[in-house]
This record gives sequence, C-alpha cells and structure tokens, in this order.
Amino acid sequence: MAAVAVVELWAAVPLGMAMGLAAPLVWAATLTGALLGIAGVVLAGDSLRAWLVSRVGRGRTREGGRARRLWDRYGVIGWGLVAPLLLGAPLAAAVGVALGADRRRLILWLGAGAALWTTALTVAVALGVDALRAVG
Repeated sequence: MAAVAVVELWAAVPLGMAMGLAAPLVWAATLTGALLGIAGVVLAGDSLRAWLVSRVGRGRTREGGRARRLWDRYGVIGWGLVAPLLLGAPLAAAVGVALGADRRRLILWLGAGAALWTTALTVAVALGVDALRAVG
C-alpha cells in the first residue's frame, strides 16, 4: 500500500481500507509512501528540473504558466499545503522543483500537506466504512 502512495495517496487510503487494515496502519503506510515519493522527486533535483523544463517549456514554466502564477501568489507554503490534494505529492514535488523551490522548504511543506490530506482522507474513509457496517 505504501508503494501505491508513492504515486497517489488518494488511491492508497481506500485500497488499504478495502483490504480491511486498521485506519492508523493505513494512515502511516500512506503517509510514508507519500513522503518517500516527495523526497525521491525533490532529491532528483537538477536532472528532473532540466527534464521538466525541456518537456514543458521554459516560457510556460517560468513566466506565464498556471503553475507559476499559483506559485507566485501562494509561495511554497500554499503550494505545499494544497498541491498534494490537487496533483498528488510526487507531481507537486516535481512542479515545485521545476519552479526552483528551496528543497528543504519544499519537502517540509509538501510533507505537511501530504499529512493533512492523508489524515482527512483516512478519517473520511474510516467514518464511511463504519457507517456502512452500521447499516449492513
């Protein structure tokens, strides 16, 4: 399940709950996987940034693209708290690297965002599972 969370934490929580695992275990495995995905992407750093800029294009990434406008408006803190919800943790890390974020701050705030959304999703799914058990 942690391997699924490396790619997408939104799939890992429902998968873990569907497997019948306890909510705290699902939370821990999902958060661990998301953090590993973030760290792996951020630590790949310069080579990943060069590849992304070549794929996306320097103009859209640096000057006028949607990600750049969001970055300029909310900074690394806002990006880190919201992007795991919108893009998934590894893709959010890749975009942050491409936009030139400080690696330590990016890992810190994406980790906080992953923890926030993993907690919210785990609680929501656990409550939903409990409600279904009560009805059934």
